[in-house]
Amino acid sequence: MSLIRRIIASGVAIVLPLAVYAESLLPAIPKAKKNYDDQTLCVEPVDEMRKNHMQYIMHQRDDTMRRGIRTSKHSLKECIDCHNAPAEDGKVASIETDEHFCAACHNYAAVKIDCFTCHSDKPVNTQYRHALSGKDQPHHKNFAQQEINAGTLELLTANRERQQ
Repeated sequence: MSLIRRIIASGVAIVLPLAVYAESLLPAIPKAKKNYDDQTLCVEPVDEMRKNHMQYIMHQRDDTMRRGIRTSKHSLKECIDCHNAPAEDGKVASIETDEHFCAACHNYAAVKIDCFTCHSDKPVNTQYRHALSGKDQPHHKNFAQQEINAGTLELLTANRERQQ
């Protein structure tokens, strides 16, 4: 019998830290639904991804947004498609829950994830996905629906010429 059980069985009232009762103090990380490679189990070895995933995501973002280079190796979309695929019951975890692959560690470490204010937190091939996340984002609402009159177009052209 463990020491804690013997103390409890003896009737002695002792206040123990909450950590004593926890099975593990580490986050429960959901398993990936697919494996990129049988050796690495991801696009990079697991230890490498745990330490440096943010650098890969930021580098991918810079290549895509600033240089027009689109690859899938370190793309956020590919990460979500694999790590947050639908469960057996067909449901897909939301970033607001610890069942979401990213949220499991980020909530534990108290690190805010801002990727999903614009990007979808669900995989592409599910009925639960929307092109943008479900959050209300006014900067996306009437973007392409506004008409540009001749005066505005002239002002934009002049402004662009000054910047070059």
